[in-house]
Amino acid sequence: MASKQKNEWIQWLKAMVLAIVIALFVQNFIFATSIVEGDSMEPTLEDGERLIFNKIVYFIDEPKRGDIIIIQQPNKNYVKRIIALPGEIIEIRNSELYINGERYIETFLSEEVRGKTGEYGPIRVPQNSYFVMGDNRAISKDSRNGLGYIHRDEIIGKSELIIYPFTEWERTE
Repeated sequence: MASKQKNEWIQWLKAMVLAIVIALFVQNFIFATSIVEGDSMEPTLEDGERLIFNKIVYFIDEPKRGDIIIIQQPNKNYVKRIIALPGEIIEIRNSELYINGERYIETFLSEEVRGKTGEYGPIRVPQNSYFVMGDNRAISKDSRNGLGYIHRDEIIGKSELIIYPFTEWERTE
């Protein structure tokens, strides 16, 4: 009987160790969480929301315009939206975004927010870099005013899901 109990404990211990190893693998290499700090992504993301972000997606594919990304900088991480890709020319005039001379409609912005974007450019995004902005353009620290171009190596993942507060569970886009 004691031998049977010992085997059962060993099986439980193995299962717990395996679960911990799998959880650590997933957290370190596939998915992780991040907290939105500040109002620069409102109304899409709000201060204090917790996100799950995908860490592996950009090993398989390249970042795309419109992706909400997690940027790792020495002092803190930022959550921003990719606006322009490497080599593209970006300009904002009369509160309208132009990419390579073509007007780009930002469906994720309200007219009010779009009107507060200001003037910028034209500038060419360097190779292997991205131009990012927050959705709350009037107060966002982004590629226009402090973050500069975001190098490919600084992008650590793509936001996938709001997980907190629980009443706000939804995919981020």
